[in-house]
Amino acid sequence: MDYNLVMASTFGLPLGDGAIRGPLKKLIEDYNLPPVVFHSFRHSSVTYKLKLNGGDIKAVQGNSGHAQVNMVTDVYSHILDDDRRKNAELFEEAFYEKKNLDPQMHVQQENNNATVADEVDPELLAKVLANPEMRALLNSLAKTMK
Repeated sequence: MDYNLVMASTFGLPLGDGAIRGPLKKLIEDYNLPPVVFHSFRHSSVTYKLKLNGGDIKAVQGNSGHAQVNMVTDVYSHILDDDRRKNAELFEEAFYEKKNLDPQMHVQQENNNATVADEVDPELLAKVLANPEMRALLNSLAKTMK
């Protein structure tokens, strides 16, 4: 009978977990590697597939055979330190150097900059100063500029 397995015994039957656990344990001991179980590779596989394909959860779900998307996102995917570091760098760069921000933000900021006329219109200035509220407002503004 063909079980359509990637790894099978010489008789085509599913391998028992001991067939992998023993050689993996020896490999870990021989090369002083962190202790893992074979199932850890499934978690790593999902994590790296998400990273390599730009986060296409449905593709990884189909590839890994999970019935529910949340198994991919909540159980099998893990945060990689390099990705956390890169996210922090991108945020810092965007925030402090104002890179990769909304282009409209810069347009609005430029439009908000006050412009100073080269010449003062005496009639307009007289009208502004004749208004007591405007005069008080200008005095308050002038005091904050000291």
